[in-house]
Amino acid sequence: MATCVFIPHIGEISTASGVVPLERNGDGLFAVGQNGVVTITATGDRKVEFIAFASHTLAYVRSSMGYPAYYPVHPVELCKPVKAVLMDLDGTSVRSESFWIWIIQMTTASLLGNPRFELEEADLPHVSGHSVSEHLQYCIEKYCSGKTVEEARCYYFEHTGRELKAIVEGCGRRDAFTPSPGLKPFLLALKARGVRIGLVTSGLYEKAWPEVVSAFETLDMGEPATFYDAIVTAGFAIRHGQPGTLGELSPKPHPWLYAETARVGLGIPFDQRNQVVGIEDSGAGVCAIRLAGFPVIGYAGGNIVESGTRGLCQYYCETFDDIMDIILGCRL
Repeated sequence: MATCVFIPHIGEISTASGVVPLERNGDGLFAVGQNGVVTITATGDRKVEFIAFASHTLAYVRSSMGYPAYYPVHPVELCKPVKAVLMDLDGTSVRSESFWIWIIQMTTASLLGNPRFELEEADLPHVSGHSVSEHLQYCIEKYCSGKTVEEARCYYFEHTGRELKAIVEGCGRRDAFTPSPGLKPFLLALKARGVRIGLVTSGLYEKAWPEVVSAFETLDMGEPATFYDAIVTAGFAIRHGQPGTLGELSPKPHPWLYAETARVGLGIPFDQRNQVVGIEDSGAGVCAIRLAGFPVIGYAGGNIVESGTRGLCQYYCETFDDIMDIILGCRL
């Protein structure tokens, strides 16, 4: 049995990294050995499937909400000087994943009518890094058959509103939003060298913005809206009687948040994409950066290894000091 798989425009990936060889892709349109398909390989969390032909690759992004999509996979390499750094929020810039997983857990508990409910360790790759609706759909399918995403979203925003209000008033969870170690010197070093910085999150604005403000207050870094060169979130939630924005069906691992940050937010054309690098700690984020056409630096501490996406990263680092060495060839 082959121990490695070669995927055009991605390279050779060891099956020991957690990727899963398939005979047919998720919607059944492609099968190995038919119509030029050489291999089909899924990430370990099965969120993205790479359909490899002799000289090109298509990525199939699955959707528990019923709206999958295909994307071309572009070749990437990190070229210097680096013009821009695109950074994930949860887990990369701010340690907040445990808080949002807790909110998902409370939401599921409410759906079940069981306040003692707890998520399992195996659930963690499926309740972080994606959209709120994707997280909730996963929990419904596993724990709450018969419930709807719409019901779950009502509970989710009820819990979110209450807990964020408590944090703002100083009586909520104190460990909710903690800046990642070394974040401040890393950001300041990039700024000092003229590298533009984009902040990218699959989180809705109402949950993401308090995190950013809290982190900048902790670090004494002033106003985040003026510090970052571009900030893109998943927008505003759709609620009855209120307008919402696109964001629940197009988040990571889809490429659009990263593509929009670079092309629209920073004005960097696609043909200069190799001078843009993305930093992510989640498997969904790694896929999003890669499908947007940018090289990826994986940041340890998230679910990259568990999701089977380590092989999609050009680099994998433990600290911001290591990342700075890659980007600018210097230490902090």
